[in-house]
Amino acid sequence: MIYFDNNDTTPLHPEALEAMLPYFRDKFANPASLHSLGLETESALDEARGKISGAIGADARELIFTSGATEANNIAIFGAARARPSRKHLIISTVEHASVLNVARRLEDDGYRVTRLPVDGQGYVDPALLRDTIDDDTFMVSIVHANHEIGVIQDIRKLAEIAHEKDAWFHTDAAQALGKMPFNVAELGVDLASFNGHKLHGPKGVGGLYVSRRTRPKRLMEGAPQEFDLRPGTENVPAIVGFGRAVEIAVRDLPDVTAHVKPLMKRLAEGLARIPHSHLNGPPPEERLLGNVNVTFLYIEGEAILMHLSNRGICVSSGSACSSKSLTPSTVLTAIGLLHEEAHGAIRFSLSRFNSSDEVETVISKVGEVVDLLRSMTAFVPELHSERMGAKSFYRKR
Repeated sequence: MIYFDNNDTTPLHPEALEAMLPYFRDKFANPASLHSLGLETESALDEARGKISGAIGADARELIFTSGATEANNIAIFGAARARPSRKHLIISTVEHASVLNVARRLEDDGYRVTRLPVDGQGYVDPALLRDTIDDDTFMVSIVHANHEIGVIQDIRKLAEIAHEKDAWFHTDAAQALGKMPFNVAELGVDLASFNGHKLHGPKGVGGLYVSRRTRPKRLMEGAPQEFDLRPGTENVPAIVGFGRAVEIAVRDLPDVTAHVKPLMKRLAEGLARIPHSHLNGPPPEERLLGNVNVTFLYIEGEAILMHLSNRGICVSSGSACSSKSLTPSTVLTAIGLLHEEAHGAIRFSLSRFNSSDEVETVISKVGEVVDLLRSMTAFVPELHSERMGAKSFYRKR
């Protein structure tokens, strides 16, 4: 199999797996226990917390462990709303993950105002628009750092500065950013940031939330005082150990991985650009999230392309896996101006350190083969489509 779906999940790094194994077998005690075995697992927990907090430029007591970035996003936004009850305004973007979009809908049901900032044709939020929108009632601004579908990377530092002008907390969903680009909470000026283990060759079912000393969201669940009294429940020590090791490896190897993956992205985009009636969604390859290439192939369904590629041993995605079973078009792709039929024809290719140039060449060839096959079975008139929508080059403009 050729696996080009690393924005959905990544294979576990062998070194992360090796670090985890003892905590499934011998070092299994509850880290809250006071006996020697419990103290040993508590030490492992502290070590992993130190590795991850150090990697993001935070203090160890500013990082809590969660089951993933979805839970971290919920704690950040709901917790901030409960901590600042006098403010009733939330600002997000239209290209957020479902775990932010749906939290915003829930708050609207509870009487909050929610502003969804539009983005340009490549997915960027305009800082000036945030400045025009924020007010003294805004309790939080939450903008994704690196988008999971089109790879656009926002100017988080600038957006956080604007939020702080109105004393609003700033949160970013950094699940795709950590491990794929330099990430430092102090340099970015964020108050809260969400992370995920399985996006950077760590295990599933574990993530983290950075909570700066300037903020204190309210806990959402009741129980014992684990995770600095913000997230009760016994910690998943094996997964946390693997998460810590994966972050350590990702930061250590980032220059080499970047040097390996960027040329593969460029070659993939160039090869797919030769397929007629296709265009890249999001920024150019040199400006986007490492490994991410999202392309629309007009006149055919992305799901059909995905299944034909799967039958040929190639794994890709037609959108975010969290919503891939939905028949509605991607909210991210429609937010950047794609029509429904364009969004339905999109395929996301996402590469990692474990992919090769030979795999890229195979994928380029097989995608061309599949697109030709599917179009041969479909009645389409490119001239009418171009007249209605306007001819598009492979690279969309901002």
